[in-house]
Amino acid sequence: MNVEPESMRSAINRLKRAQGQLNAVVRMLEEGQDCKAIITQLSAVSSAVDKAGFSIIATNLQACMAKPDSDLEVAELEKMFISLA
Repeated sequence: MNVEPESMRSAINRLKRAQGQLNAVVRMLEEGQDCKAIITQLSAVSSAVDKAGFSIIATNLQACMAKPDSDLEVAELEKMFISLA
């Protein structure tokens, strides 16, 4: 099942913020900044990516349930969800 870009707006924005945070982490490493600050930022990136993934799965699950003949099976969605855990 293809995703509708507009329904993914929140996930897209979250991933763009995470991309910026990840770039900042790389820069911090290159500059030799404090380990604690780097780990804090890296944790924020990880959390943002996870939340975007869960959002994408949740949106597709809703679409799947509304359209039972879709090509994305519930088992596939479950597998994707577990892969983020």
